[in-house]
Amino acid sequence: MWVFGYGSLLWNPGFNFSKKEIARLDGYKRSFSMRSIHHRGTAENPGLVLALSRDTQSFCEGLAFEVEKGKEVETLNYLRDRELVSSAYLEKKVSLNLKNGQTIKSLVYVIDEKHAQYCTLTLDEQAKIIAAANGGRGPNDEYLHSTRNKIAELGISDAEIEWLHTRVMSIKTRKR
Repeated sequence: MWVFGYGSLLWNPGFNFSKKEIARLDGYKRSFSMRSIHHRGTAENPGLVLALSRDTQSFCEGLAFEVEKGKEVETLNYLRDRELVSSAYLEKKVSLNLKNGQTIKSLVYVIDEKHAQYCTLTLDEQAKIIAAANGGRGPNDEYLHSTRNKIAELGISDAEIEWLHTRVMSIKTRKR
């Protein structure tokens, strides 16, 4: 069993895995398009978290984790508790291209574009929300910076995340 991480799973998978590989998912775009009312915001002041939405012109690079043998059911239950807390994500099986040239089938969580938490915002609107929101798992900007730092460490390029990182730091600096 493989699981694709493109946001917090990159730096906090929370399950046992035997292998991880840089992977590419074609036909999906990573963006801050899900309002977070539990982990990085509240119902009164939602934050934003990353989601994958269908986009035939795009691709997303992240990490594919091979779940430790014998831990598949436990991992699936953990991921469903974590990722499906508000039903804004849909659980899918997709084909991933690993950096080593192998193609695998993987579990991934993508946004339900009909769900109330789905949103499309400009990068500047996203930055303002991320700079201000706070939820049960901490500040929204911490989520952004942790994701940005992990993809940079992996050598993955994401211009929107880099732009947001710089903009949010600028907003937070001005508020001090």
